[in-house]
Amino acid sequence: MSTTSLDWLRLDSHYVIRDPWFTLRADSYRLPSDRVIGPVYIMEYGPWVNVIALTPAQQVVLVRQYRPGLGRAILEPPGGAADPHDASMLEAARRELLEETGYTSDDFIETGVIAPNPASHNNLMHCFLARNVERVRQPHLDETEHLEVILVPFDELIAMAGSGELPQALHVASLFFALTALGRV
Repeated sequence: MSTTSLDWLRLDSHYVIRDPWFTLRADSYRLPSDRVIGPVYIMEYGPWVNVIALTPAQQVVLVRQYRPGLGRAILEPPGGAADPHDASMLEAARRELLEETGYTSDDFIETGVIAPNPASHNNLMHCFLARNVERVRQPHLDETEHLEVILVPFDELIAMAGSGELPQALHVASLFFALTALGRV
């Protein structure tokens, strides 16, 4: 199926905000109908990773941390932005899991790649499943990270996602990918 007739032509682009935490671009486009629209705001981010990490006892390693957009602390799988020095998304996932939780594993698989919000974000999130994770050290957090590591039985996490206790849509998608990789859906 061709999408050529649906593509927009970018006519202009300039940066509105550029700082270490946030980059906002304003674009104008010519639509397939020949109408010109703008500004269309695009948030530029690098790739993100997250990890559904399972212990040998089928506990999922989660973190609870404050999220300003919701104004509260939430449960989520470990993850974050890939660093420029990460050789791959797998390396970024391993690093994030170890830094945030102190857990690691030799059994990682990438379960999916999704677009966080393709209407306004330019990045992708790489989802991983890590099996047989073990705690090998204390977390090593960035100076802006304040979080709590929590273990939740896998089946309980599935129920929590259904009840809204795992409120981030990207994390629910990552859980779905993990369930698929494990043959549970």
